[in-house]
Amino acid sequence: MRARRELVAAVADRYRMAERMEKGRILDELTAVTGWHRKHAVRVLNPERARPRMRRPPRRIYSEAIRDALIALWEASDRVCGKRLKVMIPVLLPALERHGRLNLGEADRALVLTASAAMIDRMLRDVRIAARGGRRRRAGFSSAVRREVPIRTFNDWGDPPPGFCEADLVAHGGVSVTGAFIQTLTIVDVATGWTECLPLLVRQATLVVQAIERAQSLFPWLICGLDFDNDSAFMNDVVVPWCRAHGIAVTRSRAYKKNDQAFVEQKNGAVVRRLVGYGRFEGIEATRALARLFAAARLYVNFFQPSFKLREKAARGCQNHQALPRAGDTLRARSGTPGDQQGHQTQAARDAARSGSGRLAGGGARGPGATGQARRPTRRIANRVTYQRGDVHELRRRAWQGVGNG
Repeated sequence: MRARRELVAAVADRYRMAERMEKGRILDELTAVTGWHRKHAVRVLNPERARPRMRRPPRRIYSEAIRDALIALWEASDRVCGKRLKVMIPVLLPALERHGRLNLGEADRALVLTASAAMIDRMLRDVRIAARGGRRRRAGFSSAVRREVPIRTFNDWGDPPPGFCEADLVAHGGVSVTGAFIQTLTIVDVATGWTECLPLLVRQATLVVQAIERAQSLFPWLICGLDFDNDSAFMNDVVVPWCRAHGIAVTRSRAYKKNDQAFVEQKNGAVVRRLVGYGRFEGIEATRALARLFAAARLYVNFFQPSFKLREKAARGCQNHQALPRAGDTLRARSGTPGDQQGHQTQAARDAARSGSGRLAGGGARGPGATGQARRPTRRIANRVTYQRGDVHELRRRAWQGVGNG
């Protein structure tokens, strides 16, 4: 910059005293050396001639009467956007004039009919902000914390060991979410389905940390990871740093993708809503009552209720077919009753008949059929989905024994 200023000072006097052809050569030399645009070089060499541009104030075409008419049309159209409102104005405007809602002059009426969609949106901007309850607040600190937490989808789980859980809050606000009401923190182990429900007096980050500490003492194994949703009760500077300080891996689901937390969402309905319902609960007494209820139900839910767990899934063609276990197979597999072996043999025969092999895993017995041959399926199997029977309870038992032996 200093060299350019010295160069301009050296040629400025010569440029002002030169003729037209000489000025052109000086400009060529200056632009070649400095890399400036030719017009910029002219302004630098003649600073007294470079006058600032005076911006003319925009001429206002649409008056307040037109704005009021557009507001009335917008309200009558159920507050649609400008592009849809422009199409509706030729129909709505005569109707409002017939009923005495609008009384425009010929000039204003023509301007309303010819206003563009962009102009309608600009004139209704302040009214829309006021109708929404004010301007949207800026993203707080939870947004910065949320961006630092990695995303885990439903397909990313694979086959994790016990200790990796999903967590979610269930609101007990009834038909209204105003005021303070009780929230239930549901934590579900992905591998075993072990579920712990802990009520919170209010939706607060410190209470969430205390509930996680309480759940850690209730789980038969250490909590190694927690997968939250994008709720600010989890994505804050209290819960996330506490989890990381205690060696708990923190992940989150995608926004508006509830299937990323399919395990805990299922338990929210099967356990929390089934026991508590959808009413409104608030206060310390209600919190203590819910704590006693969940403490009594956790043993039944975790030790006596059967669970299904996906074992394998194969896609064949475009049809959908699911092979589900019979009702009661889980409890029989856990108790080891004689009906369990018969049920497994029947299921194995059914699987062999579907696959077309006709031979069971145990020997040379054939599948069901009048001719002794394996019964062929009536339709082609497309997506084969098989669920484990009783393996979840066996996994819970082995994990419990591992904790006791450790």
